Amino acid sequence: MKKLVAEFIGTLWLVLGGCGSAVLAAAYPELGIGFVGVAMAFGLTVLTMAYAIGHISGCHLNPAVSIGLWIGGRFDKRELLPYMVAQVLGGIAGAGILYLIASGKAGFEIGGFAANGYGEHSPDGYNMISALITEVVMTFMFLIIILGATHSKAPKGFGGLAIGLGLTLIHLISIPVTNTSVNPARSTSQALFVGDWAMDQLWLFWVAPIVGAMLAGLVYKYISPEKSA
Repeated sequence: MKKLVAEFIGTLWLVLGGCGSAVLAAAYPELGIGFVGVAMAFGLTVLTMAYAIGHISGCHLNPAVSIGLWIGGRFDKRELLPYMVAQVLGGIAGAGILYLIASGKAGFEIGGFAANGYGEHSPDGYNMISALITEVVMTFMFLIIILGATHSKAPKGFGGLAIGLGLTLIHLISIPVTNTSVNPARSTSQALFVGDWAMDQLWLFWVAPIVGAMLAGLVYKYISPEKSA
């Protein structure tokens, strides 16, 4: 239960910090943080939680990460579903807090609410195929980074830094394409508040990250120098 509470809190922080920076600060007049700031915010949420709860739950914060770690032999399948539920609920709680904050401004309209999308809902108009490829490849690379940085032969104490910076780079590449998911819990939390098109397109942001994570788990299991707990 402590692990699940940690995953709930961590995913809440990821959504509140990452999506919150996009909704509240990205286009703030004159002082907006823009894409670079949002990318850094997502990376910082994972980096900070890696050191805060990594020793408790492993700091997955993402159903695709949990699945990739399971495929890679690093995670017990009996914990998979409870972790995924805790992550989705944490994401929804983070989005709920963000909504309460954002709706306190006069003239608030929910708009895209940092939801993920493709076609007319892609930040730069990329189609479904581009979105699918992007999410599969970016999640694949994210899991390769995670599996490598947390391997028993990797330098100790730097895993969280590598993973946080990796997620920042992923956002720098893919925000214009899909608003960057690589995380079904993050996508679900925002889509529930936007509804309509965001719910219609949510399938892609479950399927693509999970496929990418599973492929990474298989590939890293093959290239890994030895098994690692």
